[in-house]
Amino acid sequence: MIRRPFRLCLPLALCLALVACVTPPRVGNANAQWHPSPNFGPRKANYVILHHTHADTLQRALAVLSSPLSEVSSHYLIDRDGRVLQLVDETQRAWHAGESYWGGHLDLNSASIGIEIVNNGKEPFPQPQVNALLVLLADIQARQNVPRANFIGHADVAPGRKADPSAFFPWRELAHAGFGLWCEPPYELPPDDFDAVLGLSALGYDVRDPHTAVSAFRLHFAHAEGKELTWADRAMLYCLVQQVKTAGRQ
Repeated sequence: MIRRPFRLCLPLALCLALVACVTPPRVGNANAQWHPSPNFGPRKANYVILHHTHADTLQRALAVLSSPLSEVSSHYLIDRDGRVLQLVDETQRAWHAGESYWGGHLDLNSASIGIEIVNNGKEPFPQPQVNALLVLLADIQARQNVPRANFIGHADVAPGRKADPSAFFPWRELAHAGFGLWCEPPYELPPDDFDAVLGLSALGYDVRDPHTAVSAFRLHFAHAEGKELTWADRAMLYCLVQQVKTAGRQ
């Protein structure tokens, strides 16, 4: 009577040990709390795409990003206080970008890490949240070797369809930390023959509808709405194109 339970427990123990041995470790940020979402598939990442949740709270955002019915997810979710949750392994394909385009890529979900930031789109992003994002981006960049120019927003890859992260998002601060492109005035005057549409295409924008591409560019780099480029916008665009060309020669 003493040996029977032992015989029953031994195979179970061996089975659990085997599962532990063959289950691959999660790939992601070691400081993020793991809260898995079922909405993912395999892929290779070369971009980071930033979003705001539209939802006012972490709980509401998490409910959508974790529901099988929503078919929406992201790799990370950052609360206002800087708390970071990881929902999908970085080696897997989260469903966050939808129909998208950037630099010739038509399926950004298959090539990106998605980060949702709790924000309703009508408010500034708290500094603790931004600080947590910067730490997370540094970790991702170090492990995934994502090029500096490939830290972009949902509105950049889905112009006219999406407008996140909002005009409140601190793109300049991120760029100064090494995540994304930026130019500071005084700007060099672009030549008279500078084609702004070709410039937007060189950055990566889908220019089939130039007005929506301009709107997405202005949201990112001018923190403003509008479908026409100002003089400062054209000068900024020209400067950014030169950065892209320089990076391509290195």
